[in-house]
Amino acid sequence: MDFLTIIKAIILGIVEGLTEFAPVSSTGHMIIVDDMWLRSEEFLTKYVANTFKVVIQLGSILAVIVVFKDRFLDLLWLKRKKPEAGAPAGTGRLKLSQVIVGLIPAGVLGLLFEDFIDDHLFSTATVLIGLVIGAVFMIVADKVSSKKEPKVVTVDQITYRQAFSVGLIQCLSLWPGFSRSGSTISGGVMLGMSHRAAADFTFIMAVPIMFGASFLSLLKNWEYFTLDALPFFIAGFVAAFVFALISIRFFLKLINRVKLVPFAIYRIVLAAVIALVLYL
Repeated sequence: MDFLTIIKAIILGIVEGLTEFAPVSSTGHMIIVDDMWLRSEEFLTKYVANTFKVVIQLGSILAVIVVFKDRFLDLLWLKRKKPEAGAPAGTGRLKLSQVIVGLIPAGVLGLLFEDFIDDHLFSTATVLIGLVIGAVFMIVADKVSSKKEPKVVTVDQITYRQAFSVGLIQCLSLWPGFSRSGSTISGGVMLGMSHRAAADFTFIMAVPIMFGASFLSLLKNWEYFTLDALPFFIAGFVAAFVFALISIRFFLKLINRVKLVPFAIYRIVLAAVIALVLYL
């Protein structure tokens, strides 16, 4: 595999890492960078290109595990985590069962409608709709949350009811372009969480659901892991991991200050750019 192909893998990995967990839709960015510019399916087979996108997603997942390693160890009862700064006295701890409750709605709907989503919703037009409607949802969420102080300051204060409600709202992200983090953070702040608490819960929930989906995809496409394609996969995986690590840390420091509206505006501009390039 030539040097130019490796560079393209790195570019795609960077795009995945920077956008997977920000509320801007990594799907929309992949359309711009890959489908409209790099066109990975032209220098790889369709199946290897699709497998590659799963591999770089695993790089992003690993970054979340690194950032939240103490939290995951605490959830698995392997290490007790210290209470978060700012947490009120007597605050409990986020439980693994609460994370599972949050995963159930989207997990069930995703399994039931996987084929329909793949066959009918993965198009430029549907992604544009998801970007814009998701942006409006984020603006509404910020408007609602600005009227009252959040009752849930840290992720350890989340209740089972809130976890399940966020899980229901996460079902919106099954529409490509809506954004998993955009839907769940918006839903969280509308339910009385701080932006940071909603973001933390979003990232923690993302690991099992993304890892499970990626693992199943890899099992289906294991035959495409050839020695020839391996450098391409490794380059993309490493790039996605490094830039997701940077993106997540930066986003978590930023979210309580800037809220969701700037990301919503960016999404609308992104949708407009895609529409102009493709349809004019």
